[in-house]
Amino acid sequence: MLSTDSPKQVVFENLAVVGQALGHVHRLELLEGMAQGARSVEELARCVSLTMANASRHLQLLRQAGLVEAERQGKRVFYRLAGDVEVVALLKALGRVGERNIAEIRGVMRDFFDDRDALEAVSREDLVARLASGQVTVLDVRPQEEFALGHVAGAINIPAKELELRLADLPKGREIIAYCRGPYCVMSFEAVAALRAKGFNVRRLEDGFPEWKAAGLAVEAA
Repeated sequence: MLSTDSPKQVVFENLAVVGQALGHVHRLELLEGMAQGARSVEELARCVSLTMANASRHLQLLRQAGLVEAERQGKRVFYRLAGDVEVVALLKALGRVGERNIAEIRGVMRDFFDDRDALEAVSREDLVARLASGQVTVLDVRPQEEFALGHVAGAINIPAKELELRLADLPKGREIIAYCRGPYCVMSFEAVAALRAKGFNVRRLEDGFPEWKAAGLAVEAA
């Protein structure tokens, strides 16, 4: 049976499904988790502090909306973004709209993020140039399992929780650029504040690993 909907209505109806899938905090967190690399349901549930059943329900909605893909490996199911570039760009655009138009988000950005690091973040282009000239140490403060899935080429991994115990692993006389999961990940902000208090010359990378990877820049996997 032919649909009486216009082509525009068909497109908008399906875009509305995508919008509905984005309309839950846990699903946004799950997308951020998968932006680090393909993850099992168990890993994603643990990452966002959900039960397996709850995580699975949210993942199915994301899959139905075409935002993620699933692959079975043995007894485990792994989920990944259905197009890193497009989905990461969609999340970035959502964040820009929120920062511009929602007062509560602007307040959080000002009172939490800017309060911890008022210095301008280092751009991806700037970091590429600095890496080429050997001027910086790149610090990935995500958990080791996320670092193993993929990271900025040449980065060292010191998870944020281990930073205080591993200061000797970092060079004091060299600029450090820190990054984590994305623009709203607090780990890099807290790492920068903690390292500056210890006398390190450190700045943040704009955004995080997913945006770096989506830009087609050099990455490695452990």
